[in-house]
Amino acid sequence: MPLDEYRRKRDFNRTPEPEGGETGRARRRRQEARDGGYFCVQKHLASHLHYDLRLEHGGVLLSWAVPKGPSLRPSDRRMAVQTEDHPYEYGSFEGVIPEGYGAGIVMLWDHGTWAPEVEDIDAALEKGDLKFTLDGYKLKGSWALVRTRDREGTPIRQRRRNWLLIKHADFWSGPVDITELAPLSVKSEGDFDDILAADMPDLWLADRPATATGRGSAASLTREVIERAARKILARHESATAAPPAATSRRRRPAGSSKARTRR
Repeated sequence: MPLDEYRRKRDFNRTPEPEGGETGRARRRRQEARDGGYFCVQKHLASHLHYDLRLEHGGVLLSWAVPKGPSLRPSDRRMAVQTEDHPYEYGSFEGVIPEGYGAGIVMLWDHGTWAPEVEDIDAALEKGDLKFTLDGYKLKGSWALVRTRDREGTPIRQRRRNWLLIKHADFWSGPVDITELAPLSVKSEGDFDDILAADMPDLWLADRPATATGRGSAASLTREVIERAARKILARHESATAAPPAATSRRRRPAGSSKARTRR
């Protein structure tokens, strides 16, 4: 089954990620009823910061992890590692994975529709050369996913998983670093600390998650995000529990004022 690997890696009693319930047939009918399939890119701060590109096809979201994120420069060849298929419902997910597989913070960085530039998507995937068009908030125009050759000694479970994500030269390409120019969520319009402040796991308050340990850049960023989120939670708590301002007492008028005089 397409989602077996996805479900095997997760404990849905712990993670808020969607398990996925709609059948592939129902999903395909819905996809055929509209122009283009759904796509999204989720920015994921876990043991490593990376971007997950997901393309709707065959009732699921085909997924690639892009460590450096997408680039609008046609000269850039961004490594993209194909991962397990995800349920369609995952395409709108944004939140905190408290522990277990993929523990960290997930941001919905971009979404929209995609359309293949090939006649047969499955044949293109098998060949390892998928050309397509994106129409999102941040990513647009023509792109390609090209599978690379496996190195000698590559483990069986990792074979045929390494691809390159390439932007074709068109109106939407250029020297702009889109990950730096547009770093925030298209769903909440916030950053990682805003997402975490809205849903800080209890265990993160008691102890730092494993992703925040070590000396790597992702661990350092995770610690910074936790501190910023904690300050926002504290400020929100203080604002909510602050005593209302004391009512101002009516100012007494001086005895000689006109309204204080009694008429004779």
